[in-house]
Amino acid sequence: MKTIDNQTDGGSEATPGSYLTGFALAIALTVIPFALVVAGSAFPHAAVLSGIALAGVAQVLVHLHYFLHLNASTGSRWNLLAIVFTTLVLVILAGGSLWIMANLHQQMSPT
Repeated sequence: MKTIDNQTDGGSEATPGSYLTGFALAIALTVIPFALVVAGSAFPHAAVLSGIALAGVAQVLVHLHYFLHLNASTGSRWNLLAIVFTTLVLVILAGGSLWIMANLHQQMSPT
């Protein structure tokens, strides 16, 4: 197969091998949380939740690197900055909403 060169866009080189590596890692990082949930009684609840969260973060990083080809090059930094800013806004909105709902639940529940 012909190698696709994305150097003008600030991306890295995309090869079938890199896509297959990313696909294998994505499959593994999808299976790990399912295995943790199936064997949930063997691990503490906090360990299962931590494992799921870590696998999710690793999954995002794998997709950014292997499929979106974001790396430390100059062109990719602007793309990565936009993604990080969007993620920060979403975390603030979702986290703030959950915080408000939890606080309301605590205040409204009978004691």
